[in-house]
Amino acid sequence: MSPESSSGYHGGVGSRREARERAMGLLYECEAKSLTPGEVLDDLPVPAEPFAAELVLGVGEHQADIDDTIRRYAQGWTLERMPAIDRAVLRIGVFELQHRPDVPTGAVISEAVELAKRFSTEDSGRFVNGMLAAVAADVRPG
Repeated sequence: MSPESSSGYHGGVGSRREARERAMGLLYECEAKSLTPGEVLDDLPVPAEPFAAELVLGVGEHQADIDDTIRRYAQGWTLERMPAIDRAVLRIGVFELQHRPDVPTGAVISEAVELAKRFSTEDSGRFVNGMLAAVAADVRPG
């Protein structure tokens, strides 16, 4: 059984891309409304896609460690000073790099960069790329 089928996820690349985008929005909502990931997911009128829910709950479960990792690599930036979308995208990326070895490193980074470019500031794509590349070099050497 593949990791995708064990999580109830059966979609293709486009579906994962959409699930990451949904997870980013839900994590943004968590922060904006001071809610836990579980609370945000429970309040949805239609359940989130399984992969999106897995990302949101995974980030919630490991957020303290994820945020510590982001702080270690964010030279010259505090976590609180980053745009909220960048925080959400970085949290998803770091979660996947640390806890989803079945997801290729390149896919994690490129999807995060695309989300940052599309939804955040002009410089966010480069910032997210540099951050996640540095994290990946340590947590996924080789």
